[in-house]
Amino acid sequence: MHKPRQSSVAALDHLGDFTTSFRVLPIAGLAVVIGVFAAFVAAALLALIAFFTNLFFFQRLSTAAVSPVGHHLGPWVIVVPVVGALIIGLMARYGSERIRGHGIPEAIEAILINGSRIEPKVAMLKPLSSAISIGSGGPFGAEGPIIMTGGAFGSLIAQFFHLTSAERKTLLVAGAAAGMSATFAAPVAAVMLAVELLLFEWKPRSIIPVALASVVAAAVRRHILGFGPLFPVPIHAAYIGANGLLGCVVVGLLAGGLSALLTGAVYASEDAFQHLPIHWMWWPAIGGLVIGIGGFFFPQALGVGYDVIGGLLQGDVPLRILAGVLIVKSAIWAISLGSGTSGGVLAPLLMMGGALGGLEARFLPAEGAGFWPLISMGAILGGTMRSPLTGVIFAFELTHDVNSLLPLLLAVIVAHGFTVLALRRSILTEKVSRRGFHLSREYEIDPLEVIFAREVVRGGVVALPVDATRREVSSLLASARHEKTGHSNISRDPHKQRLFPLVDSNRRLAGVVTRSSLSAWLDRGGDAAEDALMDVAHRQPVVAYGDEPLRIVAFRMAEKGVTRLPVVERRDGTLVGMVALSDLLTARSRILEAEQRRERTLGSGLRLRVFGRPDPRKAARV
Repeated sequence: MHKPRQSSVAALDHLGDFTTSFRVLPIAGLAVVIGVFAAFVAAALLALIAFFTNLFFFQRLSTAAVSPVGHHLGPWVIVVPVVGALIIGLMARYGSERIRGHGIPEAIEAILINGSRIEPKVAMLKPLSSAISIGSGGPFGAEGPIIMTGGAFGSLIAQFFHLTSAERKTLLVAGAAAGMSATFAAPVAAVMLAVELLLFEWKPRSIIPVALASVVAAAVRRHILGFGPLFPVPIHAAYIGANGLLGCVVVGLLAGGLSALLTGAVYASEDAFQHLPIHWMWWPAIGGLVIGIGGFFFPQALGVGYDVIGGLLQGDVPLRILAGVLIVKSAIWAISLGSGTSGGVLAPLLMMGGALGGLEARFLPAEGAGFWPLISMGAILGGTMRSPLTGVIFAFELTHDVNSLLPLLLAVIVAHGFTVLALRRSILTEKVSRRGFHLSREYEIDPLEVIFAREVVRGGVVALPVDATRREVSSLLASARHEKTGHSNISRDPHKQRLFPLVDSNRRLAGVVTRSSLSAWLDRGGDAAEDALMDVAHRQPVVAYGDEPLRIVAFRMAEKGVTRLPVVERRDGTLVGMVALSDLLTARSRILEAEQRRERTLGSGLRLRVFGRPDPRKAARV
């Protein structure tokens, strides 16, 4: 095997797998603090939801967890969501419009557009508005508001320190993940959600603090909210067989279809509200009226619905409940969410996915109580949120059913593939797009990271002796106009070269001079020693090294405000050539070719060698 030259190995010693520095340690320390804080914020929000549920539906002051299903308001229940929605509309108009929506798109927007800065009033108003919305019967989950609230407090803590925007983003996401971890006792799923939806990177500098915050929040949760799992299920079989796996494919396809339908319904509702001739402050009240009417006929549609989700996973829910969730819950959720009220999407998606799984259990192979609702819950998350790994891990951590991982993976991936092909954007990124921004969810290694400067360097450049006179420079430039380099496609035409390296007798870089400065120097005439070429040169030029990835070169160009750099040997500063901004496109063109060019690399020649003696005449023609 060929052994690399020692000099090449030594030249690459400065490169590593990751770019993370010891700066990650103080950020991780802040993340731990945020994790503790976010756990108490989550507990406070859950208590607020319980408080308003008791107040609105039972007219008592209590923070005991209760479902609005057992109310005795009769037809007056229609008024309750309207009152809550009116309060939210006033809070949004006169407090902050940022409290509208389901939380995660707002966190994404803060990360991408606002430098990971969230206003302090949003951190206070968002949990209060969400608690009022859910407590007054809103068919939402607490997770979106908790993610937004935890992220807001993480952002606030970050703003008290001298941090970069990237570090503020890490702490914002740490707060969001910690809030979700504390709410659902799902620390791994919280980290996966952060990676797939909020961080927009996979780097130790962000993963380490976010994971620590999630772990700490889950640990603190056990002391203030209790242990998991949130929805225990009966033990299922370790392997479900070919028929069961085929059933998972069916579940994935149906969940993908429902995901597309729900996403379309939410934004169709939002479009309809946009056409109303009234101020958006009143829209939540209209959505509240729809909630009230739906809740009057089907009380199980009101509130978070954790009790309904638990029943679905136990497999003892009658057909009436399944149909009610899929029809009434879906309708009032889509309409009220489109009205701009405050609430999350995870818990409603779990409920609707569970109801779909309950219907599927009536014709799919029997795999145990609650099996198909569980698989459908994970599939609906993966399809609707476009976060497949989060859907798998989240469903597992909610139930602790390790035997469900394989069928979950299959169903979730099928649902994810369905919605990726059927919809351009997810229910979360569609809102960001409607605000005028594009968000790509495809993460890959930057091609500039794996292509080096030595691979695109321009070797046919005109280098000038550092001590050359005007006459020598003029002669050198004149001869270079008609000279070809070893690269047939590169002409040493000084009129096309914008930056000229200056080298000593050993071809070491001594400086650079721009074409305009060189022309002005030549026009002055004379060969006086006091007017040397180095007098108009930059003596300490910004350079690139041949063993540097193009990503570093691009960053250096952006940092120094230049579009071309001389490339030198790291060991002695010998000039190798030049690299310009346009050369960086070479990396992109290689990626495009790899993705678009189709060819058959194993052809007839191989078959000849395998199945018979090769024909030497055919081989010669090839």
